[in-house]
Amino acid sequence: MAVPERILAIRFSALGDVAMTVPVLSALTSQNPGLRVRMLSRPFFTPLFRHIPGLEFVGADIDRTYKGLPGLTRLFREQRAWKPQAVADLHNVLRTQYLRTLFRATGTPVRIIDKGRKEKRRLIRRGALQFTPLRSTHERYADVFRRLGFRLDLSLYRPLQPPLSGQTQTFLNLFRGQKIIGYAPLAKHPGKQYPPGGSREVIRRLLDARSDIVVLLFGAPSEKRLLDTLISDPDRVFNLAGLFDFASELEIISRLHLMIAMDSGNGHLAAVYGVPVFTVWGITHPYAGFAPLGQDGAMQIHPPLEQFPRIPCSVYGNKICPGYEKIWDALPPEAIADKLIPIVQTL
Repeated sequence: MAVPERILAIRFSALGDVAMTVPVLSALTSQNPGLRVRMLSRPFFTPLFRHIPGLEFVGADIDRTYKGLPGLTRLFREQRAWKPQAVADLHNVLRTQYLRTLFRATGTPVRIIDKGRKEKRRLIRRGALQFTPLRSTHERYADVFRRLGFRLDLSLYRPLQPPLSGQTQTFLNLFRGQKIIGYAPLAKHPGKQYPPGGSREVIRRLLDARSDIVVLLFGAPSEKRLLDTLISDPDRVFNLAGLFDFASELEIISRLHLMIAMDSGNGHLAAVYGVPVFTVWGITHPYAGFAPLGQDGAMQIHPPLEQFPRIPCSVYGNKICPGYEKIWDALPPEAIADKLIPIVQTL
């Protein structure tokens, strides 16, 4: 097969999964001049892809406008009109399986992500203590395009830098001369979400470590009230939940000096912009391949595996191993702060 010049890439799903496609697609287009890529995903993610040269983003509301088989069939017809020469299925779920079947039926080559489901099941059975790191999700995405004939080296990725709107510029000017740390302590599942009391103590210790840092709290609008409880110093800790739209929030994240996040989407968003990311892990583990791009073990902390040998309890954190309900007791705020403070001191 000749190397295609027009590729349709597909990935719906959660924020973190989609965010991890951004550096891959950016590296792909920069390392393969002349390539045209169309990214098909949920409309909410539009701002993530605005600044990738050679890429066109198409938002498809698969829950309403393109719901069910009739909706997906219509979506296929619309995308086929763009005349892609290949399809990259970066999701491999029922919806994308249906779409790629239609494309194959019309003669369009398709390449599919290998999610490594068998390896991940073995990792869960054996635990990270008895395992080695699996291939990262970023590399699994990149492999799809390599199988289409493209060269793609993620080590050559150059972080994106979105321009600032007037609103975000005005906001960031409030912290001129200070080190801005993002903190995103919440996650979809309880086993990945650090307790609020512990987060408040981590923040207090960070503020004591340097007098010139401010902490911005990130979360969904529905999480605003919970995040408010983490504010110990209203002059240096600010809750951004619900204050900005997604595009503006990305602009702010791109100017952080450090992001502290759980195993969640916020860490991947910061990595897109080259921001150092420190991740805190609970019942999941970076060995499953979901660590932010470019962050090594020095930028991670998790409960001691000797004490909790069954970690990871699940790949996505939706299951807690029996007896692991109080796992955060083994990762007290002073342990997190002790690892963070040397990093903060070098900012």
